[in-house]
Amino acid sequence: MTSAQTRHLTQLGPQKRTSLVGLTRAGVDTSVTEQKRRRAYRRFRMLMCGLCAAAGLVYPANAQNAQPLDQRFLLGIGTHQGLGGVTSARGYVPATAVKQMKELGFTSFRDDFPWSDFELPGKQLGFNALNGRLETQIRSGVGIPLLILGTGHHLVPNSDPPTTDEARQRFVTYAAAAAQAVANRQPIFELWNEYNLRARAEPLFTVENYVTLARLVQPAVKQAVPSAPFVVGALGDDPGWKWTDALLKTDLLRVADGMSIHIYNHCLSPAGRTAAEAIERLQNLHQRVAQATGNPDYPIYLTETGWPTPNAKCGVTEQLAADNMAQIILWASTAGPWLKGIWLYELKDSGTKPGDLEDNFGIYHFDNSPKPAVCSVRESWAFIRTSLKAARTAPVPGVVQIRSESGSETKVALWSENPSKRFEVRLRNAESNAEIGYVCQQAPASAAGAWMALSTTPLLVSVKGSAVPDFEIRRSN
Repeated sequence: MTSAQTRHLTQLGPQKRTSLVGLTRAGVDTSVTEQKRRRAYRRFRMLMCGLCAAAGLVYPANAQNAQPLDQRFLLGIGTHQGLGGVTSARGYVPATAVKQMKELGFTSFRDDFPWSDFELPGKQLGFNALNGRLETQIRSGVGIPLLILGTGHHLVPNSDPPTTDEARQRFVTYAAAAAQAVANRQPIFELWNEYNLRARAEPLFTVENYVTLARLVQPAVKQAVPSAPFVVGALGDDPGWKWTDALLKTDLLRVADGMSIHIYNHCLSPAGRTAAEAIERLQNLHQRVAQATGNPDYPIYLTETGWPTPNAKCGVTEQLAADNMAQIILWASTAGPWLKGIWLYELKDSGTKPGDLEDNFGIYHFDNSPKPAVCSVRESWAFIRTSLKAARTAPVPGVVQIRSESGSETKVALWSENPSKRFEVRLRNAESNAEIGYVCQQAPASAAGAWMALSTTPLLVSVKGSAVPDFEIRRSN
């Protein structure tokens, strides 16, 4: 029951009493009027009691049905099974990728579903040898597939992007057939990949062309898979949010089921190559979308984020990449229902050149040996995935604290937002049943209440029972 409905019903009694007084003064039989008044009042009380009882059930029902994080949020990883044909030059093999994703606990993966491989000459639509690796990974059931519908077709004029009626209709036909081919796998569909980046140099990549295509594709995909979210945007870096704001001024988000974005900061100054900067930008998009739609819970998908580890100007260390991924996973538990998922980029390095950015985004090396990120992703996700509710605070400037509840257990994660700032932390109230450790490291054995180092590697604390851990924090440099 809304507050307006409550006010209306509460005001009903006095209004009836006022009107009855007026009738009595006019000479109406007061005994009959009194009986009507009592019956009306009884009905009113019964209605109010029923509504109050129903309202009283709302909170316990919601609390009882509270979902853990991994049932309301997707942690995904980018893969490249859909590109490259029968054998991947990037080294992607479905059996290996599936095994890795299972071990890390990912609940989704994102991959390309290219038009030019799905529609063969003669308008033959369907899986074939060119996209067989993608089909194998989808059929494995390793996670919910988030599939990119996009790229032009070499046999279709004006298709990159589609700008004519014929090209658009051919794209719609492909999208519908592609959706139908994976209908039983709970797919999510994303229209194009970083369309706005192409707009910087190619005049046909306009907001208007994107919206026109999306409005044609959406009903075709929905007819094939009514339950599948249709996500638009796939926004690459957009300084000043110019392309984004132009898109938000259209009515496209009324048609779509969500908006997606890619966030990278590895080429910023070293102080900006952090999870904190990525989170701030994601929250900025959330505010813009909420304002444009009037819906603070409008779905947003972070379909690419990551930190490459080359020996190059824009690279970060493997440990900092691992720390950033752990931080953004832990923070996700606090974001609220608007954030539907995060897809890290990518599962493995796509090449072997040590100084090449694109070759070094993986959480595994090209040869599938693990980087530190493998452990940090696995452990941070295992730590937070059962969270029923969580909150982010800043106990001191520069330190993030995530406090979550998972049934009878309280969990706390702490870290420094800036790699150049270090702190020390200790538990004020020593708990005998507290488990303390850094992501992928055991905390050094120390006496109760001793100070522990706090850096960008999150410190994880779990306490069973009703005890609430309390911390003291100080700068150490």
